[in-house]
Amino acid sequence: MEEFLDIPTLIVIGLAIFVLFRLRQVLGTRTGNERTPLQRREAADKAAQKPGEENVVQMRPRPVDPPQNDEDVERAQRKLETEITQFAHGDEQVAAGIRAIAEADSTFTPKIFMEGAKSAYEMIVTAFAQGDRQTLKNLLDKDVYDGFERAIKDREAAGRTIDFTFVGLPKVEITEAELDKRAANVTIRFHAEVVSATRDKDGTLLEGNADQVTTIADEWTFARSPKSRDPNWKLVATSQLE
Repeated sequence: MEEFLDIPTLIVIGLAIFVLFRLRQVLGTRTGNERTPLQRREAADKAAQKPGEENVVQMRPRPVDPPQNDEDVERAQRKLETEITQFAHGDEQVAAGIRAIAEADSTFTPKIFMEGAKSAYEMIVTAFAQGDRQTLKNLLDKDVYDGFERAIKDREAAGRTIDFTFVGLPKVEITEAELDKRAANVTIRFHAEVVSATRDKDGTLLEGNADQVTTIADEWTFARSPKSRDPNWKLVATSQLE
């Protein structure tokens, strides 16, 4: 035992302890709650988000690196043309409008736009039924928001409430698409299934049916300037169909 704990051995042990202590100071300790790089990125994005933006629906993806070669360009163009064919439904005017928007904004794709539009529709009709002005303000053009806000005020003043459940969108289609000097405009026809019942202040049913799914149809126009740094589209016009 005395031979094992000779002076050289003690020096080596002392150096090892010193190195471990320094490493602990530099690297810190793991607690078991460390976040992955993806989690850190998501937290940073959330921290950078402006107040009130949590309900904004983006209808285009984040900017991506441009194609690196002719093959990538050709592949991206084929994918775009396939999506245009899918969403234009044989309407050459709609196809031309989508193509013009995509040429003006390289990040625009019909598929991503439609996914965002469907999410926006659900959020907007639900927010209107609930009187959620902040969500509406984030998604609507000022003139459209003013109309929605007046309807909410009138409903509240009359003491009416809406029991509302969004069920789904069995049919959604682009009916118009165009690019003018100031903005890209896309009009979409939504056929939605909802459960809606309007009641007075005493709870008496005035309109709708809380136990029945009904179909509603709307035609909405979304707009955005391709030159804007804001990736979000705004609802600029609404029309309820029969």
